[in-house]
Amino acid sequence: MRQELSNLSPEERLRRYAELAVRVGSNVQEGQDAIVTGLVEHAEIARAVAREAYRAGARHVIIVYGDLHLRRAAIELGPEEELGWSAPHVLELYRRAFDEHPALIALTGNPDPDLLGSLDPALVARSEPKETRKLSLELITGRHVNWTVVSAPNEGWATQVFGEPDVERLWEAVAVATRLDAPDLVEAWHAHSAELQARAEGMNARAFDAVRFRGPGTDLTIGLIPEGSWMCATNETVTGVEHIPNLPTEEVFTSPDWRRAEGHVRSTAPLLAAGTRVDDLELRFEAGKIVEVDARNGADIVREQIGMDDQAAFLAEVALVDGSSAVNKTGLVFHDTLFDENATCHIAYGRGFPTALGEEGSHLSPEELLERGVNVSTVHTDFMIGGPEVEVVGLGADGSETPIIRDGVWQLT
Repeated sequence: MRQELSNLSPEERLRRYAELAVRVGSNVQEGQDAIVTGLVEHAEIARAVAREAYRAGARHVIIVYGDLHLRRAAIELGPEEELGWSAPHVLELYRRAFDEHPALIALTGNPDPDLLGSLDPALVARSEPKETRKLSLELITGRHVNWTVVSAPNEGWATQVFGEPDVERLWEAVAVATRLDAPDLVEAWHAHSAELQARAEGMNARAFDAVRFRGPGTDLTIGLIPEGSWMCATNETVTGVEHIPNLPTEEVFTSPDWRRAEGHVRSTAPLLAAGTRVDDLELRFEAGKIVEVDARNGADIVREQIGMDDQAAFLAEVALVDGSSAVNKTGLVFHDTLFDENATCHIAYGRGFPTALGEEGSHLSPEELLERGVNVSTVHTDFMIGGPEVEVVGLGADGSETPIIRDGVWQLT
């Protein structure tokens, strides 16, 4: 019998959610340090996560808070050198993580998605702490930390989803999407991970040369790395700690060959880039590179991001999600990438995953990764491109087509 969420007090629900983040997501180990990152509006959940981390045996728990209002003040009033600046104490924390291998738990859920929308998009994009972002990506893709990303329901996020600050209703949706009603959270997530692993193994067995997305406004062919692998929910650090990076997660994914993407694609859900909402994004690719960007709003943010470095405009990830997703079954657009990318297929531009090349990938230099087809960049931005009207097929080297997702249903057996 499943746990009735309506019977849980807010305190017990919060404790179970923190348990999900600590025991299932990051899998905090006895004697390990834990770093929790989030916005000041996430404090209640950050504190609950900290308590659960100590229960799990954490030695030290460090909470690093950000503040979107401080970021706006810096953009509007700060000196030029403030843009992209990273606080030295945060950089030191992340640099030590390469040797100390802490657990990392990141909280999402934008409490004020429109706060930066009226500012110059170029300045907003440049205001992200560049060196901090670079180090965090290196820690994650190099498997130095057992990390996870979970959401933090709040009034501003609830207003984006429902048009009113109904946090309780948002909590209910988040609980369904994250299987919080399971009597044994750890066992439920292990079973779900096994189902996703079976899909990943099915994709690997086909050894497709490319995948193609076709639907309204979309006809995009993405070339795959011949020795690349499809992955799913569970990851493992260089020290052997298994963890689930995203809660929720419904995807099987890989890093495609950054040199091989042709066609055009239209996003099927809003996304947040540099703290700003982007609607109806449309991109065109030639020889792997984004060469044209359009959107109803927020296009300039995307243009700034793909200009951050020489490789930012190339693909980092292609991920497959069908209509059986627990997130999709809520029927909601969450206006939060963590959730929306697990409701449907998505792709990302920027830094790819060395683990697509197996254990060897973690030991390759940036130049070697690029040569093998895995992109290297200082950004990684996901956006959603799937849905019931978007068909996904696998292409063989001979051009043959095999249905993967049709009418929102996974086709491979």
